[in-house]
Amino acid sequence: MKWLERFVYSVNGSRKKRLMVILLTLIALVGAIMMLPTELVKARMLPGKSADTFSVYVDAPSGSSIEQTHEITDCVVDILSREKAVINTEVFLGMGAPLDYAGLVKGSTLKQGENVAEIVVNLTDKHHRKEPSFMMVHRLRPVIKKRCETLLPQTSIKMIEQPAGPPTMASIVVEVYGENYKLIQNMATRVKDILTRTPTLVDVDVMEDELYTKYELIADSEKVARSGVSLKQLNQILYLAFEGMAVAVKNSQHSPDQIPLFVILDKSRYLDDHSREALEAKLSSLRLMNQKGMMVPVNELVKIVEVNNAPTIFSKDLKKMINVLAETDMESQVYPLLDARDMMIKEFSKDFNVTEEPGMSTYMFDLHLTDKKTGARYLLRWDGEMKVTLDTFRDLGGAFIAALVLIFLLLVIYYKSFAISGIILGGSFLSIIGVIIGHWVADLVTRDTFFLTATSLIGFIALMGISSRNSLLLIDFTKSLMADKGMPKREAIAVATATRAKPIMLTAVAIILGSALLATDPIFGGLGVALISGTVAAVVVSLLFVPVLMFNTKAL
Repeated sequence: MKWLERFVYSVNGSRKKRLMVILLTLIALVGAIMMLPTELVKARMLPGKSADTFSVYVDAPSGSSIEQTHEITDCVVDILSREKAVINTEVFLGMGAPLDYAGLVKGSTLKQGENVAEIVVNLTDKHHRKEPSFMMVHRLRPVIKKRCETLLPQTSIKMIEQPAGPPTMASIVVEVYGENYKLIQNMATRVKDILTRTPTLVDVDVMEDELYTKYELIADSEKVARSGVSLKQLNQILYLAFEGMAVAVKNSQHSPDQIPLFVILDKSRYLDDHSREALEAKLSSLRLMNQKGMMVPVNELVKIVEVNNAPTIFSKDLKKMINVLAETDMESQVYPLLDARDMMIKEFSKDFNVTEEPGMSTYMFDLHLTDKKTGARYLLRWDGEMKVTLDTFRDLGGAFIAALVLIFLLLVIYYKSFAISGIILGGSFLSIIGVIIGHWVADLVTRDTFFLTATSLIGFIALMGISSRNSLLLIDFTKSLMADKGMPKREAIAVATATRAKPIMLTAVAIILGSALLATDPIFGGLGVALISGTVAAVVVSLLFVPVLMFNTKAL
């Protein structure tokens, strides 16, 4: 490669050319890094994963009947059944589905009550359909919410995808801490309003029980005793009328246990509405036979008492708190979180003294609020996928720094020169230019956003060793040419660069071809792109930038 030898020899012969190479390299480095804050390249823990299933969580208002919840699930199933990619749906009324990966920390198996339901949607194989599951969820979410959430006010319908990485309660979780639970509820509502107004955030919900009134049926023990009806009779007919009950069992050769026969009233005999009058009319239609064969109306044996429900009080680390949840829609959780946080600081500053968490810990986005009038204190702590992202990037950053220090120490021991070790390390770090630009190019040619992910950083750390090897080849061969053949420094650098260019390029081609399959993977695509584009940048830096630094150092 005589042309490369002549080119490197010419560049090192002119101070202006050397400065131009250094300046262009630094401009490329700054420009690549600036793609992150300008959002030309976006960061995320892991990209969306196309799966063969997803779930729909239905949370009707507390106190809703199973019939109202069933009406909402029927609406959702009707929309889903029109999709060609949907094989079937499974509806779990009044409970969550059996535990899956997504429900591991979302607590779906703990859901119980007439106002909750879960719909499991099974899709055709992801290799046999063009639309990935996360794109389908993105398309169907507004349709389902518009048609089905309006059937019953304050209904929350959430589309839950199988996570690509560690499962979290939601993409964005705001933990609202305080001393007075009523005040915490009010603060959680204000946080929910801000998250609802934040673009790209969907499925915003407050994880708490709504307050509502209900009716309790209390047996009048005196009237029951005088009527000649047993308390057991009264309890049985009330359970049969409102809940249903097992009245017998059936044996089957296909079941090791007896199968209970459950009896409920016909739907036509349900309450027309949830008023006290409807309940009284229902009770008056029920009669029990006493010991003398006389029919006694049930409404004469019970009292109807209106009471408030007892909502669940949540706590964490012995502190009262409420979770406010939100999911991202085809977006990294980082950017809407920052937007929502800025809106919170702006709005809460009117009534509260807002202080931010100092330092660069995983709680760096937390907000401490102090009411200007009452002195009440609150803590808004960010959790969910954002915390996992911060922890992961912090750990990977620590691993990267450790790798840099270890490589530098080994090089200093080998070369006994800080300058040469710095050249090798600096050239290795510059592969970040290719990593970031590669993600930008990938984002331009892909249908959905191509994020810089945790696997991308793993690829960058792996490139440090590969890039260091390229510089080592040049430096060692240059030193041998100068020592054994007495070549001048400038000529030795040019000959070493041209001679070692072929093995460096062959190594790069092998890495690129080996990483090509990874680039198409939805999870490890960032790793593949980082290895491919970073290797290209490492080759360019090794053959152009490193020779210039080698010529400028006196340690060589």
